[in-house]
Amino acid sequence: MSRGGAEHVLSHGDYRAVATTIGGGLRTLRHHDRDLVRPYAADEVRPRFRGSVLLPWPNRVADGRYRSGGEEHQLPLTEPERGNALHGLVCWVRFEVVEQSPSSITFAHALVPQQGYPFELDVRVRHALADDGLTTTVTTRNTGATDAPYGVAPHPYLVAGPGPVDGWTLRLPVAEVLEVTPDRLLPLDRSPVVGTDRDFRTARPIAGTELDHAFTGVVADDDGRARVELHDDAGAGVVCTWDPAVLPWLQVHTGDLPLEPDNHRRGLAVEPMTCPPDAFNSGEDLVVLAPGEEHVAAWTIGALTG
Repeated sequence: MSRGGAEHVLSHGDYRAVATTIGGGLRTLRHHDRDLVRPYAADEVRPRFRGSVLLPWPNRVADGRYRSGGEEHQLPLTEPERGNALHGLVCWVRFEVVEQSPSSITFAHALVPQQGYPFELDVRVRHALADDGLTTTVTTRNTGATDAPYGVAPHPYLVAGPGPVDGWTLRLPVAEVLEVTPDRLLPLDRSPVVGTDRDFRTARPIAGTELDHAFTGVVADDDGRARVELHDDAGAGVVCTWDPAVLPWLQVHTGDLPLEPDNHRRGLAVEPMTCPPDAFNSGEDLVVLAPGEEHVAAWTIGALTG
């Protein structure tokens, strides 16, 4: 078995994807001979959170500490340099395959009650290829006896060409950005993007802009879907679409890793989220699953053909 988890190849038309049992994640997604997400090698330990599904919370919980049901809980600090609990609990667990076809696969994992998160969840991650690309659907049911705080997001790094991101054009349909502390990236206040270097409502080159921010005020197109578009000079590239009524927040990161030259600004993280950073404490847009309740979130990554 690969160190990156057992691999499952999906294909449909001009699309091909590889999903892995580690975290139910996505290792590759290609259209014709072009990558749509930044891949990693088959026998490589997944770099950071590339292609992960983030749950039962996306982004950060400050100090790993929060209250739920009148009790205080302490999560492990998985971002010790900033003193935060980062990106949930399932990124590195092994999922099981429960359904498979040539173009789709469904992974399952039973999240057991544990220190810091004493709640019980049944998680299903389905990757399915179709004419419009790869749709990932995450269905989570509270199988425990108490209310469970919950959030979810993906963590793909989109690519529009060989990179770096500075040569790509970005369209980002959002009205507000969440300002964060410079040291711990914890939330402060919202502010309008208009008039700032974070305003990509009209498509423009990323150039030297550095982004590692959560956005909201997501504007849907006429069909009710929000779209982040990333393309090269010829108009080819990649688009991520989702329902902003379910995923009203969006984390975007230009992949600034100056100490890792091979990875620095080589992909754009686009992460539709159910809630903002530290929602376990703020309660903002936090999903609270009652016993037996189910939550469904989905997003699609497809090709722009120019």
